[in-house]
Amino acid sequence: MRLIYKGKFSGNEADIPSDEHRPGAKKFKEPEMKTFMVMINIAALVISVSLIIVVALIARPMSDRDSAPLMGLQLILAAVLSMLVIFPHELLHALCFKKEVYLFTYFKSGAAFVVGNEDMSKTRFVIMSLLPNLVFGFLPYILFLLFNELVFLGALGALCIGQGAGDYLNVFNALTQVPNGAKIYMHGFHTYWYVPDGKQQLQISDNERR
Repeated sequence: MRLIYKGKFSGNEADIPSDEHRPGAKKFKEPEMKTFMVMINIAALVISVSLIIVVALIARPMSDRDSAPLMGLQLILAAVLSMLVIFPHELLHALCFKKEVYLFTYFKSGAAFVVGNEDMSKTRFVIMSLLPNLVFGFLPYILFLLFNELVFLGALGALCIGQGAGDYLNVFNALTQVPNGAKIYMHGFHTYWYVPDGKQQLQISDNERR
């Protein structure tokens, strides 16, 4: 993997490096970008708030007048750290690429993102999409569920799990739209899949025999 920092994103999709489309490529069936952004923001809010409520319900019986300020401080620190892990989140995405991967900042939306042009198997694409959410979200949240005094980790996990709403939609699309043996690649803001020629011919032959 070779990470290339591209700086501030201008908002123009044409500024994102991309390769030519593969023969027979099909775009993920997904909403238009504006609708997509509204959907994932709502989903992120619902997920994070729901999980934070669980943290509060579990932690409340342990709180008292003396520990309440400490618990509030943990929640504040978790909120701050959840914003600071935006770059590490993208770096974990980037680690799953084998070739060049481009990092953009988009502070207008309080975000950053990485884009790579290489082909990926469906399995590697799913791992790439989920890895940061597992590390910064689900792992801390599970540790809180096991050790309820770790309120900071519970709150951090809840917020970071919500931040992965867009990644979960990509995983859902990959699992429900992409056949086994197909390859997935990114092009601008969108994701495409195609069946390599050899495997496509093999599938045609198998269908003819049936």
